[in-house]
Amino acid sequence: MFTMASEDITALMHRLGSQARAASAQLAKASAAQRRHALLALAQRLREHHAPLQQANQHDLDAAQAAGVQGPLLDRLRLDDKALQTCALGCEQLAAMSDVVGEMFGFCEQPSGIRVGQMRVPLGVFAMIYESRPNVTIEAASLAIKSGNACILRGGSEALHTNQALAECVAHALVAAALPAEAVQLVPVTDRAAVGVLLHMDQAIDVVVPRGGKGLIERVSAESRIPVLKHLDGNCHVYVDDGADLAMALRVTDNAKTQKYSPCNAAESLLVAQAEAAAFLPALGAAMAAKGVELRACPEAMACLQSVANLQVKPASEADWATEYLAPVMSVKVVAGLDEAIAHINTHGSHHTDAIVTRDHARAQRFLREVDSASVMLNASTRFADGFEYGLGAEIGISTDKLHARGPVGITGLTSVKYVVLGNGHVRT
Repeated sequence: MFTMASEDITALMHRLGSQARAASAQLAKASAAQRRHALLALAQRLREHHAPLQQANQHDLDAAQAAGVQGPLLDRLRLDDKALQTCALGCEQLAAMSDVVGEMFGFCEQPSGIRVGQMRVPLGVFAMIYESRPNVTIEAASLAIKSGNACILRGGSEALHTNQALAECVAHALVAAALPAEAVQLVPVTDRAAVGVLLHMDQAIDVVVPRGGKGLIERVSAESRIPVLKHLDGNCHVYVDDGADLAMALRVTDNAKTQKYSPCNAAESLLVAQAEAAAFLPALGAAMAAKGVELRACPEAMACLQSVANLQVKPASEADWATEYLAPVMSVKVVAGLDEAIAHINTHGSHHTDAIVTRDHARAQRFLREVDSASVMLNASTRFADGFEYGLGAEIGISTDKLHARGPVGITGLTSVKYVVLGNGHVRT
């Protein structure tokens, strides 16, 4: 583990920030062809250097195992051939996407004769603070290159050797495209103090993106002097409406909960209209029992579920309505109808992703309009709340904030706009 004295860490971080700011100017004016070249060079290098990359990754895996890490936590660290291939494909997909940097749109001629529109421009420099998964290094670097931003990456200490090897690949790809290697920099120390310094570097960094557990995101949000793109929780809901197609509702709810338990877009709460509870909940309970999912139910839901064989079901507490389980556990509540469902979601939800299953167009439109979340869905699983599934190519994270970017943050979310005024000697009178 590489550590330094606090004054040296401060100097290091400010040097990284200064280099990133200078590199951002170079990247912002680079041509789309240059940035595409860098992405394709990165994909090629990831494929050609899989052996040294996996050797570095094995170093981190061995250290993690020696420290007692196992199961899913160890799997998050693993960078096997499939993961490297996925990273390379992601770079190629981004390279193939249309370029948004410098795009001008919305021009209208004003009574004065000037034409006013907007131009899409990079944010400048973003910092990414993340845990465990080394593939995030490539996702962040590739999105930075595509969007014309410089970035400073601070990965978890458990993946330091892997991240260093990946960052070296990025640097080579940037140089191959005649772009500055400092456009993507990895913080080379594991001291937590480095994060504290970084969060106060508002002269060098334009936005911070934390990606990890709730503790990390809360710390970044509390300490940062820099705007933060974040979400704290993923308490996502599925609401089964009065008159819904119950077979569809079962399929959507099952997928939203059990396709994968750990992502922030997995459903944690199920709301069922009172008129459908008796018909729907026993079938839902049987499906959850078959997969070992425990239900935390309100009294009315308990009455509908008590006869389901092998189902683990407990009375829900008030805390259950706001809990992100990230596990095979789901809260279930019977509600009078749409009004109560919307009120419950807006009160107890995390403003991440919520879905309605319904046949009624008017109620669907009300749900989509009135539920205050970054993603709202009609007759679809919450698991679709993802940059790749939304056609963004990749995502830097998901934001539940309302300013600048909301929902999965891809290339466009890493840009801003400025006004462009076109005239021909026009003067204001």
